[in-house]
Amino acid sequence: MALPRRLLSAITRPRIRPVIRSGPRRLFSADTVSHPSNRVQVYISRASDPYLNLSIEHFLLQKSPPDSVVLFLYTNRPCVVIGRNQNPWVEVNLGLLKQSHGIVNENDKNGGEGGEVLLVRRRSGGGTVFHDAGNVNYSVICPPASFDRNKHAAMVVRALNCLGVSGARVNERHDIVLDIPASNTEQQKQTFKISGSAYKLTRLRSLHHGTCLLSSPNLPLVGPLLRSPAAPYIKARGVESVRSPIRNVGVTDTAAFEEAVVAEFGAMYGNVDPEVIGMEEANEISNDTPIVAKGYAELKSPEWIYTQTPQFTFSTHSTDEDPRPRPPLPDGLPSDFRATMTVRHGQITDISGTSLLASTYLHHVTDWRSKVGNEPIGKWLNGLFGVGSRG
Repeated sequence: MALPRRLLSAITRPRIRPVIRSGPRRLFSADTVSHPSNRVQVYISRASDPYLNLSIEHFLLQKSPPDSVVLFLYTNRPCVVIGRNQNPWVEVNLGLLKQSHGIVNENDKNGGEGGEVLLVRRRSGGGTVFHDAGNVNYSVICPPASFDRNKHAAMVVRALNCLGVSGARVNERHDIVLDIPASNTEQQKQTFKISGSAYKLTRLRSLHHGTCLLSSPNLPLVGPLLRSPAAPYIKARGVESVRSPIRNVGVTDTAAFEEAVVAEFGAMYGNVDPEVIGMEEANEISNDTPIVAKGYAELKSPEWIYTQTPQFTFSTHSTDEDPRPRPPLPDGLPSDFRATMTVRHGQITDISGTSLLASTYLHHVTDWRSKVGNEPIGKWLNGLFGVGSRG
């Protein structure tokens, strides 16, 4: 009699243990990653720096053999990650990022609450997501001929099934959602997003990476962080996120989830022992591997985060180009106040009422009060763009 898949997976699931090395040799290197014999590779990072994990991921995309398949799992400290072609002033409440507001950072050895939520622009497309210790990220790199937007999301669904999670499925947008049955006949089932995906395709390689919201302690704060007060006044050319209700899966053992995903990946491509990259080793990789170091510096730079933003316009009132109704302006602003601004690659190219800000980069403005010469207007713009004093 055939064993049920859940039981079979539990028997064959690899145990992931820290790697104890007897010498200085590091197993993760350009030579080992790119070696033609390494057709199936599995890595798990214990670093929590999102810029570093994404740089290691990009290194794997660039250096792994063209016909190989790679699985990379990692968990980041609290951060908001926007897509390659997104607008941070539309997607994120930038002012809240700089304040703890009760954010729990379980990656912090000092424990507890506090700390700035990092802003990250990844190299792949897609929408904005929130990461923390309760969210495990998976990345699969494969040949373009093997690429399918649902295949590896379905792999994660099977891993969740092995952990006793029912109701998870891949939807028409290639996201993983969780269906919650109705509590009575008068209600309909509820569907929540638990995983979003993004992709990067090159001539020789394809990357699919996604989140899996297992047990985030910060779930109530995700909505406010991803709700920009400036968004109603901005018409953007970039990709805007599709907002969906979210929830935790309820799996508190992230190691068990990692093991289940590794097992499902092994069932698809062949079992290999995962290479666990410790925090110290990850830092060594960043320092000693030029491609990773270069990518890390780029991702952390304000130029990458802000000036990669596609052109957008800001206007306090409806215009011919953007006839949407605007929220009422706050009391205290001059009754005749109107402002329009065009921003191209993060740089102000046109602004009404003054020429002083022309050619200024928007993220370089740290306090609008001194720029506009009006205290109430300056405070309001500070609140919209998440800078300076708003009190």
